[in-house]
Amino acid sequence: MNSVFADLPTTIFEVMSSLAREKQAINLGQGFPDDPGPEDVRRKAAEAALDGYNQYPPSMGLPELRGAIADHYKRFQNVDLDAGSEVMVTSGATEALAGAIFGVIEPGDEVVLFQPAYDAYLPLVRRAGGIAKFVTLKPPHWTFSEADLDAVFTPRTRAVIFNNPLNPCGTVYPREQVELLARYCARSGAIAICDEVWEHVIFDGREHVSMLNIPSMRERTIKIGSAGKIFSLTGWKVGLVAAAPDILRVIAKSHQFLTFTTPPNLQTAVAYGLAKDGAYFKTMRAAFQRSRDRFCAGLASIGFSVIPSDATYFVNVDISPLGETDDTAFCKRLVENFGVAAIPVSAFYAEDHVRTVVRFCFAKQDATLDAALGRLKQAARHAL
Repeated sequence: MNSVFADLPTTIFEVMSSLAREKQAINLGQGFPDDPGPEDVRRKAAEAALDGYNQYPPSMGLPELRGAIADHYKRFQNVDLDAGSEVMVTSGATEALAGAIFGVIEPGDEVVLFQPAYDAYLPLVRRAGGIAKFVTLKPPHWTFSEADLDAVFTPRTRAVIFNNPLNPCGTVYPREQVELLARYCARSGAIAICDEVWEHVIFDGREHVSMLNIPSMRERTIKIGSAGKIFSLTGWKVGLVAAAPDILRVIAKSHQFLTFTTPPNLQTAVAYGLAKDGAYFKTMRAAFQRSRDRFCAGLASIGFSVIPSDATYFVNVDISPLGETDDTAFCKRLVENFGVAAIPVSAFYAEDHVRTVVRFCFAKQDATLDAALGRLKQAARHAL
């Protein structure tokens, strides 16, 4: 068996979700809303399945969706894309990441990763033969400096994987930080694989700055988005990819041997959704921001030290003031003894782990969050 995958442990997400099912716990671990998603977008998918084309669509994606992606990013991020040569559709953002990594990395290439990191990055880099070089981010700001980049960029750096907004931390990197990373990429000739799936789930009036907006990186950036995140339809697995033609051609060849195509009815519905006006996205963000504020206020009131979250479905707490030093053990006790599932942020590190931060998903109905807060209050009292 391939050692990269054979030696991987069961993911913490599966461990905690299994425990949540076993204990009938409130699952604030895995990141999905308990809302069904926008009805008009779902209805469009149903209509397209019944009345539309259900055979193989083009491997690059339906022309209507590729055009909608280009139009959407022009409207919302002022990025000019040629729909025919710079846009592709994949079966989810993780497939897009795999295609990008397999298309860009040769054995022995170095790849810069920021940790905590989405757990797919490192296995995919290793499967491609890449050598990971880590920038370790720490709470509460989860930022990086020139010294951090100096320590990992070398003449052998082929790519950097940059997640902005950052999961699991909820950090939105400002233009200054994006430009700092861009300078190091330009200096080394590295390609930036930019996981921007949370680009619309962003709060407090903050602005998402895509690496494609940095002129020096326009020809060396792979931008990855997710319709599942944009429309809170996490099971749909429709990824949005943008890159310069020479890069996209290679990723497309990798993609064709991963999933080849994506369900056409979902593509039709996503094309419809991306054309929505700004009011939809503003309302969506406001709803999630309200849930974040409500849940964070509740956490603070019962004694948890809340780390600010500027984006995503997640908020983190520092459990060290509770006398806790092992986030994994804390999360297992939390689900087994108090009926709330969370995720230890140490699971997102490959080395130099931060072990006192726990992540909760707040993308839930008020009643769900209130019930969880009641149980978390008991857990906090027990810890203190």
